[in-house]
Amino acid sequence: MESRRAQREAVVNAHVESEAVITTWRAALAKFHHPRYEVPPGWLIADGSEAVEQFLIGFLSAFPDLWLRKLALQHADGAVIVECVFGGTNLGPLGEIAATGKNAGAGCLDFHLRGGPPSLREGVL
Repeated sequence: MESRRAQREAVVNAHVESEAVITTWRAALAKFHHPRYEVPPGWLIADGSEAVEQFLIGFLSAFPDLWLRKLALQHADGAVIVECVFGGTNLGPLGEIAATGKNAGAGCLDFHLRGGPPSLREGVL
């Protein structure tokens, strides 16, 4: 069980560390069997590699200087839960939200839910 836990943690850490770096996030997504992002409140569900890639392209275009800092990581039976903060300068539109040119940041909880082979179903709160 410890090796499975270590494997899940390594996959999640690789994802978290590369998510905000445009040159490496594709490699991070390749580690997952079926990526899925759920961003509340009902704003977005990106299901599958192509949809998640399009979301990340849009998000990184809106926040080209995006940064992400992991604060804590916890294990549950069916998930790895990551507490983090992220931010950047809003220089492009994000969906229907116009660019502001201002710095923005937020705290979030990422739930990386287990689903067979290493998989990612990230729900951001």
